[in-house]
Amino acid sequence: MSTIKESMTQKFTVIVEQGEDGYLISEVIELPGCHTQAKNYDELMERTKEAIELYLEVKGAPEVRSKFLSLQQVEVEVA
Repeated sequence: MSTIKESMTQKFTVIVEQGEDGYLISEVIELPGCHTQAKNYDELMERTKEAIELYLEVKGAPEVRSKFLSLQQVEVEVA
């Protein structure tokens, strides 16, 4: 009798920034400490998925305490 593994997907929120050295950096909001970097966006997304999979394999799925709603940029006048 063979066992069929059911796959399940889960969505994660990722913030992407560009570092001073030009590399793109991703941070997964729901997984503290889960981040990676790459030279281009496609490579970054692939590496981010790998980082998430490794995180979940090692630490397991975290208890969700809040739901990400938005990301805003705020402009203020500085002296």
